[in-house]
Order: sequence, then structure tokens, then C-alpha cells
Amino acid sequence: MKLNVRIVLLAAVMILTGHVMSAQTMSKEELIYLTSDWKGERFPDGRPKIPDDLLERAKNIGIEDAWATLNNEGYHCQFDRGWKMVHDDVPVVGRALTASFMPSRPDVQQKIMDRGKKEGRKGNSNSWPIDMLSKGDVYVADGMGKIAEGTLIGDNLGNSIYAKSGNGVIFDASARDLEGLSAIAGFNAFVRDWDPSYLKDEVLMGLNTPIHIGRAIVMPGDLVLAKKEGVLFIPAHLAEKVILTAEFIGLRDTFGIQMLKEGTYATGEIDNQWTDKIKEAFLKWLDKNPGKLPMTRAKLDEYMKARTW
Repeated sequence: MKLNVRIVLLAAVMILTGHVMSAQTMSKEELIYLTSDWKGERFPDGRPKIPDDLLERAKNIGIEDAWATLNNEGYHCQFDRGWKMVHDDVPVVGRALTASFMPSRPDVQQKIMDRGKKEGRKGNSNSWPIDMLSKGDVYVADGMGKIAEGTLIGDNLGNSIYAKSGNGVIFDASARDLEGLSAIAGFNAFVRDWDPSYLKDEVLMGLNTPIHIGRAIVMPGDLVLAKKEGVLFIPAHLAEKVILTAEFIGLRDTFGIQMLKEGTYATGEIDNQWTDKIKEAFLKWLDKNPGKLPMTRAKLDEYMKARTW
């Protein structure tokens, strides 16, 4: 059974059992339950709120290093590739706010729009997730991979998104107005393609619910790490561990490359399990280069005690 179908069935069950505030939005209680491994602060709607300092540090870690940690933890369905971007050198990093779109049908769409109006929502349903964005959020949408008439935003909505979140978007769908989006300084969009058409025959069926993006599952509040290689969705409760591990690997690589360039150690020594002598040289190198540490030295020392290297 496809994931979209499962989500619809789950939504139907939650409606019947009173666990949903509306057909589009998962209840706070259900969201907290599904993300209960997260023990930190949350948004009023229950979404995990990864601290801002971790978001900043995540901008400097590599996709491969972060992916390796998730893979070792048993999280094998968190990455997807094959994107087109506004800029290939502007990462998109932040907390996921999710949306799921499906093909429209008049009776369902009318009921959704009627209820949305009663709830105070404005405009077409593709603008509703945008109205919920806060600083540091990343709007992540499953648009069924639709290209023609699957354009979830153009430059007007792109400007609104950036004004609210200071961030970009990840769409398993298309977007329009590439030239206009390119003019938004700091904004980036990861989409399947670009198309001049307008959005048509789609309706919002899930808002802040679990979604899938290609071969990845995304939960509201996940840490989004989007770079040229692709997009990685890191569960909130693993964000700090993934970031710290990736930062440590980055420090090891920086030290190792310097040692290779200087001819201090052979390739086979660096690209292998380190000897005690190399470990000691690495620790001395850290002492001489405190400015290279993205974390506190105390946090790094604590991490290294538990690591086998």
C-alpha cells in the first residue's frame, strides 16, 4: 500500500476517533506521541523545536557524514536526490513544516475550503502552510512529483515564505517564476523541475502530518539538511548527535588532510584506524586551533571519550 494511501486511512481513523482538529492537521497529542523521542522544547502545535544554535551548526556539516550517522542508527529512509535548485550553493537548513497535496475532486475540495474559511484560513489551500511558518522553518511538501500544473509556488509566495521563515522550500513538485525566485537574496528551492503553468487540480490533504518525499519519510519538526547532493531529513531527537558526529568527522578530515599535505603521515596511516601517536597529535592540533571547533571543547572531549575513533 502506498504511503499516501496509508496517510489518508490514518487520517480517516483519527477523524472517527476524535484525534484530529481538522482533516488537514494532525492533533498536538498525536504529533507529540509520534515524536516522543524528542525531549526538548516544542511549538504550540506540538512540533519539535530544535534550538537555533543547532540549526546554525548544521549548515556547516556534510550530507555524507550526517547520512552515515543516521544509517548506523538504523534510519535508512531519510535521504532523497535528483533535485533542481534556484542556487546550487545555498543550503536549506531548518525545521520541517510538512504538507501533503493530492489530486483534487470538487466535493472534497469544497468541504476543505468551507472548513478552512470557518477556521480563518485565507486564499487557496497551497497558501495555508505558508501562513503557519515561523523563523527557521522549512516548508516541505509532497506534491506527488507533479510538474505541469504542479507549481506550488511562484515568486509572490516565495517572497512570503522567505519573509516568514528566512528559509527555503523542499517540494516533491514543481515551481514557477525561476527568475523572480532567483532575485530573493538568501532563498533557495529544491524542486523536481520548473514549469510556467499555474497550480491546478490539487488540494491540501495533510498539514503538519507525516509525509514522504521520494524515498524519504519526513516528520514535522525534522531537521532538514539540503545541499547539492540532495536532501536529508534528520529526526529531531537525533539532530544533536548527528551534528556533533559530523563536526568531529570534519575536524578529523581537516587534520588528516593537513598532515598529508605536510607529509607528516602516510595516506595509509591517516585513511585507517589511527594509532595512539596520531590521536595524540590530533589532540595537540586541537589545542593549537581552538577557532576550528564548532562546539565547546568540553562537549568535544565528552564525545571523544565515548568514541572508538
